[in-house]
Amino acid sequence: MLNLVLFGPPGAGKGTQSEKLIAKYQLVHLSTGDILRGEIKNQTTLGLEAKKLMDAGVLVPDEVVIGMIGNKLEENKSAKGFIFDGFPRTTAQAEALDKLLAGKNTSVKMMLALEVDNEELTKRLLLRGKDSGRADDSNESIIRNRINEYNNKTAPLKDYYTAQGKFHGVNGIGSIDDIFASLCSLIDK
Repeated sequence: MLNLVLFGPPGAGKGTQSEKLIAKYQLVHLSTGDILRGEIKNQTTLGLEAKKLMDAGVLVPDEVVIGMIGNKLEENKSAKGFIFDGFPRTTAQAEALDKLLAGKNTSVKMMLALEVDNEELTKRLLLRGKDSGRADDSNESIIRNRINEYNNKTAPLKDYYTAQGKFHGVNGIGSIDDIFASLCSLIDK
């Protein structure tokens, strides 16, 4: 089973690249952002709480995210693999994911990290906010808070996956196709 963690700060291009990877490798996409937005759209209790946190640029608690991921794995037992987009974001989540996957006799094959500088991220998110109307992509101070949250809380994941020999950084600036080719070359090794 091909299980990939696609990693990168908000606006790095994870959604765009994950669509291309899903099509090529026939993976099931597990995006915590999409799952959370679905909960918000359906106005579930979880969705309403998540919206408050997301609008403030704060990460949703681990136990909520882990539970949602576990449910999605159960719903897709016959999948060829999964692409984890925006998850894990902390070492505790990575450890919980490893445990969850081990219980299903599989593991993360690699972490692919899209690397983009903070100013480019801010510019991309502000542009995305104009198109999408998302509140969390329309306010520069919230965007910068999200990027800082990402940098502070997820940086240790690089060390976590490097220690397992699974971390691979990829330049997230360039054409979509060039970035995709770089990702595929790592997966196909």
